[in-house]
Amino acid sequence: MEKTNNTTQWSTIIQSKTGWFDISMSEVWKYRDLVMLFVRRDFVSVYKQTILGPLWFLIQPLFSTLVFTIIFGKVAKIPTDGVPHALFYLSGIVCWNYFSSCLVKTSDTFVSNAGLFGKVYFPRLTVSIGVVITNMISFLIQFLLFMGVLFYYYLAGAAIQPNLWVLAIPLLLLEMAALGLGTGILISSLTTKYRDLAYLATFGVQLWMYGTPIVYPLSQIPQQWQWLYYLNPVASIVESFRFAFLGVGGVTMSHILSSIGIIILILVIGVIVFSRIEKNFMDTV
Repeated sequence: MEKTNNTTQWSTIIQSKTGWFDISMSEVWKYRDLVMLFVRRDFVSVYKQTILGPLWFLIQPLFSTLVFTIIFGKVAKIPTDGVPHALFYLSGIVCWNYFSSCLVKTSDTFVSNAGLFGKVYFPRLTVSIGVVITNMISFLIQFLLFMGVLFYYYLAGAAIQPNLWVLAIPLLLLEMAALGLGTGILISSLTTKYRDLAYLATFGVQLWMYGTPIVYPLSQIPQQWQWLYYLNPVASIVESFRFAFLGVGGVTMSHILSSIGIIILILVIGVIVFSRIEKNFMDTV
């Protein structure tokens, strides 16, 4: 704000918008420093008062892999396309953890930040973007764990065949981020009016995991029903990830393109609904 000749000239003017798509991405970019502050806040606060701290990033996927290996590998004896059980399950868990964390933690954006939103203006989408970036750090840590286990089994002579599809990993990461963000902000927008949807979302994420080939290979699904699985964008992502590093899994370019199309649709719908809700959110709390 500047004063010249007893008049006030504002450097920034905040005006009400009524368009169907009111989120300005240039404005979000202008607040990129705030996004990084949210990233630091979220990353530090999660394990700030824990004994093991960041080690939980490694303990959680390792423990889940152990449980899946015992229950689904040893007891249920579900095949894993010739891949060692631990490596098969860990590859799915690493992908699923990133997507589900983005979804769950962005799904309460409005409710958990109501006090902050009521005090100062900033693009509300920056909070959700900060969550996605924070979880990306967690993904990279767990990805390094996966690479270590992969290297161990490769030296041990396991039947795994990494290939050039590993170059597509940045695209898969972007897909998971966009899908988690789009689904999360859509749920967050709806829960401002219907709070019980938050409980349904938690239950829905659990069902979604079992509808994704995390603990079983897609090859175990009858051929005539596999097209239903490819309507689930996460299924294509997990299968592509496994094929890139393990050489197993069935994924085609048509499956990848349909997955990308569904993710873009969900993200666009989520952003539109989010932009409509954020203008009136404080009137509903």
